[in-house]
Amino acid sequence: MTHTSIFDGLPLVVLKQRLTDLQMTLFDLSTGSKGESYSYSQGDGARSVTNTKAKIEETTQTILAVQKQIDRLEGRRVNRVGPMWP
Repeated sequence: MTHTSIFDGLPLVVLKQRLTDLQMTLFDLSTGSKGESYSYSQGDGARSVTNTKAKIEETTQTILAVQKQIDRLEGRRVNRVGPMWP
């Protein structure tokens, strides 16, 4: 079996939910609703998360990959090459 996506094997319903989650994350990052930096402690040490322009670009690329996999599973042949907005 040849895999065509890192998302092969995930059910369509899961992909659609993750797409919604990713789109909301991108919206929050783009509008500044998510802060730029978070730090927190866990039992095994401190952690930090930093939201940057690279995070926006990474999230956008993941959205496009998930959309492409959904299209593939639904039998659509859409060639997504980049964001649909300027």
